[in-house]
Amino acid sequence: MQDLTVLDHLGGQLRRLCDVVGMDPATPIQLLSELLGRHGSRPLNAPPAWPSDVSDDHTPIEFSIAYNESEPPALRILAEAFGATPGVPANALATYEFLRAQSARYGLSTTRLDAVRDLFATEHPQGDFVLWLSLVFRNGRPPEFKVYFNPELTGPENSPRVVEQALDRLGLRHAYQTMVSLAVRPGELARKDRLTFFALDLQDGPQARVKLYLSHHDARAEDVARAASVVDGVDPAQVAEFCELAGRAERFTGRPLVGSYTITQGADRPNGYSVYVPIRSYVGDDQEARERVLPLLERYRFDPAMLDKAISAVTSRPLESGVGLIAHVSLRLGPPRPGMTVYLSSEAYQVFEGVSLVR
Repeated sequence: MQDLTVLDHLGGQLRRLCDVVGMDPATPIQLLSELLGRHGSRPLNAPPAWPSDVSDDHTPIEFSIAYNESEPPALRILAEAFGATPGVPANALATYEFLRAQSARYGLSTTRLDAVRDLFATEHPQGDFVLWLSLVFRNGRPPEFKVYFNPELTGPENSPRVVEQALDRLGLRHAYQTMVSLAVRPGELARKDRLTFFALDLQDGPQARVKLYLSHHDARAEDVARAASVVDGVDPAQVAEFCELAGRAERFTGRPLVGSYTITQGADRPNGYSVYVPIRSYVGDDQEARERVLPLLERYRFDPAMLDKAISAVTSRPLESGVGLIAHVSLRLGPPRPGMTVYLSSEAYQVFEGVSLVR
């Protein structure tokens, strides 16, 4: 352990996860190494180089397995790149440098990114990040890239204006206004619904997405179900049921429930929806989290055995010994790929002690 580096630890987990989903690990490992840069050689027993909010223990990487109705599962990475001397502006520059390299290699489209980039730039950013990255690996295909901007950089009160300006530039303002008018809770509760991510696929074509993430603090399952009803074809009762089965809370007073809205070019309203349950806030340990996720996978006709294989790929510890390994579970409804996603923490720096929950 004394000689283990951050890249050794994360790369080993990623390689084993590639085995689980049956894909060649060469490209994922290469991109992980480039993302980590010089920080990949940092000793694992040293403190985190930067308190990244990607994961609770400040590991700048989170893994997830996306189960899809019409194709094999995909492996995904959520990541924050670090500058040579990490900090919010320096990390943003490092992310743009990484994207420039990948644009040349994979032919990424940055047209929409370039159109809105200045809206998410400020000399004195609030919050812990400017933008994060998502890498998606599907067997036999080039990797896919997505960026997540922080719309609260100049304060939560300004995020609706920033998002509206960004979507106006992309020709999607009407879809945003439709979403906000129906998804945000009325009255004083509106303050508890916050726009926390603005995401863009770095590709062209009719399936290229903008995704808006709305965090519902101190919400009930029915509040999120109401917000999901904005999207045609989404069953609000199904959304509420998923939240209730995964979270088992009358009111979600810990980490908030999150809904994301997919908007594709030319749409006058959102045409896809996902709900994210931060399951780690509503279980006593990861064994309990597993016992909730497995029947959900079976309910939506996905292979539950893959979850245990993925868990074994990232940890050998007893699930009863901590909480947070299974961080979120989400349900994706509508195009382009309905399904479920399970998010797994690396726990590179810390395993959080389980808690006894009062029922």
